[in-house]
Amino acid sequence: MWIRHAFLGLFGFSAGIAIAAGTFAFIIMIGIVPRIAARSNTAKHTFCYENAILLGGLCGDLLSVFLDVQIPGGRPLLILYGFCAGIFVGCVAVALAEILKALPIFLRRVRMKEGLPWVVLFMALGKMLGSFFYFFFDMAAQ
Repeated sequence: MWIRHAFLGLFGFSAGIAIAAGTFAFIIMIGIVPRIAARSNTAKHTFCYENAILLGGLCGDLLSVFLDVQIPGGRPLLILYGFCAGIFVGCVAVALAEILKALPIFLRRVRMKEGLPWVVLFMALGKMLGSFFYFFFDMAAQ
């Protein structure tokens, strides 16, 4: 019986390492960290950004898997976390679309010459409103 548990633990640990490595490789491949650093004129701190992402992922994994920790702060901290996580996911999505050249191809097909910042803004607002309605009206339970 203990051999099954040991094998299951080893298998889960190995799968977690593989998924984490793939996630961080994806983030590095699309170049989101250097792009954010270049846009914010903080390119000299790129190494600190990469370390912060790595340590954040590691600490988040450790806290969520091994510790039963209740983070104080209630809704205000949850709102702040959701806001920051949304910014990160939005940056990853835009960087991925930019790398895959999806937006330029779409804009060429619809023959759009101006207004790209507005398109990106309204895409982000649509994503935000969709998420808000999904969670606020508890559509997951339906």
